[in-house]
Amino acid sequence: MLDLQSQKGALIAKTIEDFMTLDLTGVGLIDKIYTALQAQQPGPACMGGAEILVKNVREHGGPVVIATGFPEGAGVPETDGPVGAALLARALFLGLGIESVILVDEDWEEMMAGTCRGAGLSPLPFPEDGVVRPIEFIRPVYIRTVPKDDDGCRKITDALLNITKPSVVVSIERPGMNDHGLYNGLGGRPLDGLVADLDQFFTAAKAQDIPFIAIGDGGNEMGMGVIAEDLRTFSPKAKDSGIPGRGGVAAVMAADHLIVSNVSNWGATGLVAALSALLEKPNVFHSAELEVRCIEQCVTFGGVDGMFMAPEPAVDGISAKEWAGLIDSLRNTLDRLNGRVTGWKGDSGDWRQQK
Repeated sequence: MLDLQSQKGALIAKTIEDFMTLDLTGVGLIDKIYTALQAQQPGPACMGGAEILVKNVREHGGPVVIATGFPEGAGVPETDGPVGAALLARALFLGLGIESVILVDEDWEEMMAGTCRGAGLSPLPFPEDGVVRPIEFIRPVYIRTVPKDDDGCRKITDALLNITKPSVVVSIERPGMNDHGLYNGLGGRPLDGLVADLDQFFTAAKAQDIPFIAIGDGGNEMGMGVIAEDLRTFSPKAKDSGIPGRGGVAAVMAADHLIVSNVSNWGATGLVAALSALLEKPNVFHSAELEVRCIEQCVTFGGVDGMFMAPEPAVDGISAKEWAGLIDSLRNTLDRLNGRVTGWKGDSGDWRQQK
C-alpha cells in the first residue's frame, strides 16, 4: 500500500487532484466547484474515495453498487457516467477482487452491457436470489435495472441493500433531486418521467451506514448536496431553473464523500488512478485504448454525447481520441512519480536517482 503520509504519497494524491481541476470543456465552473468542495471536505478527494473503497471492501467483503445514467432528449442516456462506471467496476475487480453491480434504468440495459464489454468486463445475469458470489476465470459485472415507477424501483433497490448487501454505494453522473423533489438538467431542463428515483436508494443506504461516494461535475448530480449552498451563489441555474415552481437545479442530497471534476467520467478516472496508486497495482488503471473502446461501445449500444446530443464517440464534447491523450498524460505522470521510468543508461527506477 502506498504511504499517503510520505512525500511521494502526498504528491501523487495532489497530482491526481490537479488533473481533476482542468477546465477541459471550457465551461468555467470547475475552479469554483472545487474550491467549494475543499471548504466542506478538505483534502484530496480522489485518494480519499480510494481509501474508503479499500477499507470498506476489505472489511465488509460485499459487492460495490454503482448507479449511473443521465437522460438526454427522449430519455436517451449520455456517455458521461456509464463509461466511468464500467471502468471503475473493472478497477475494483482487478484491484480488490470484488464484483460490482451497476444500477441503471431498465431501458438502458443494452447500453450499459455494451459499455461494460468495452471496459473488458463480462456482464452476467443478476442472480435470482440477489446474492453476488465470486466466479472463477472471468471478469464479471452485474447490471441491475430499475423501472421508472417509484414502487417498482423501490422494491428492487431495497433488495439490493437488504439481500445483496453492498460494502459501498457509488453514483457517477446520476441526476439528484432538488429541494422541490424534482430532477433537472444543468440548464434547467425538466427530467420528469425520464429517470427513476434513486434518491430513495441512497437515502436508505446512508441510513444503514453504507458509505456513499458521489462523482459529479455541475451540481445537479446525486450527492452534490455537499456543496449545494455554495452552488447557489455562483452556478447559473442552481438557485432558479428558470421554470416557475421548479426551484433550482442544485441536488440536495449530500454524499458521505464527494469527488468533483470538469467531466464526471474524468472524476471516475481520478478515482481509478487513485485506487491504482494506493494499491500499488499499475494494471488497475486502464489504458487509453480501453478508454476509447469503452466510449465507442457506449455509443454503439445507445449512448449519446452530452454536447452534440448525437451518437458521437465523445464525452461532453471531448472526442474519444482526446480522452486517450488525457489518459496517457495522467498515466505517464503517475508512472514518473512512482519511478517507473527508464533513464539515460537504460536503468529503470526513480529518475531523481539517475541524474
